[in-house]
Amino acid sequence: MRFDIVTLFPDCFTSVLSSGLLAKALAKQIAQVNLINPRDFTTDKHRKVDDEPYGGGVGMLMKPEPIFAAVESLPILPQREVILMSPQGQTINQPLLRELATNYNQLIVICGHYEGVDDRVLNLVTREVSLGDFILTGGEIPAMALLNGVVRLLPGTVGKVESLTAESFEEGLLDYPQYTRPANFRGWKVPDVLLSGNHAAIAKWRYEQQIKRTSDRRPDLLEKWQQQQGNGEWGMGNGDQGAEETGEK
Repeated sequence: MRFDIVTLFPDCFTSVLSSGLLAKALAKQIAQVNLINPRDFTTDKHRKVDDEPYGGGVGMLMKPEPIFAAVESLPILPQREVILMSPQGQTINQPLLRELATNYNQLIVICGHYEGVDDRVLNLVTREVSLGDFILTGGEIPAMALLNGVVRLLPGTVGKVESLTAESFEEGLLDYPQYTRPANFRGWKVPDVLLSGNHAAIAKWRYEQQIKRTSDRRPDLLEKWQQQQGNGEWGMGNGDQGAEETGEK
């Protein structure tokens, strides 16, 4: 998949792209990331990318011309999405990440800055996406989150494919508690069932823990999950969900 990130601060992505699973995915050519600075597409001697808003107001807006020129300089792949990172957009969640990873082979991501972008930039955009209901200084951090979330879903990025379905949000519930060695750390013991070797009992315990954890931490998700079950009753899961991802969680 090709990612084209339009950003005034391409250096922000240096560490992210050279670390962990993202670096491995780029090295294996599972994904390609291009960083495009709209300042390189300005035509005035001061390379101006922002200006005061018409009608007055606080702060500066990113001008439309450099953004349009940056996006229009890019190749057009058959299935592409032009995304503006914006607090007014659709909140990033796992279904969105999976949709983008499955249905597109080019994502153009525009990172706003200052007080935002000239509204005419929306004529370029096919989707607005938000990291959440809060304000940051720019779209770079949300863009990194989107990039990471999509790339890890691309075939070949994660070593064990099973781990992509055995985690929080994939089935509408939060993940179950997980433990590793030692079995007893400062008096906190690993639940006996996980040491039993009884895979059916382990699967049952994990599923029950998913329901309990979701009820405790995200009752809104539990209610939605119950509605999706049809009758709102809790049934047993489909076997062991214990595969773990190789690399970063």
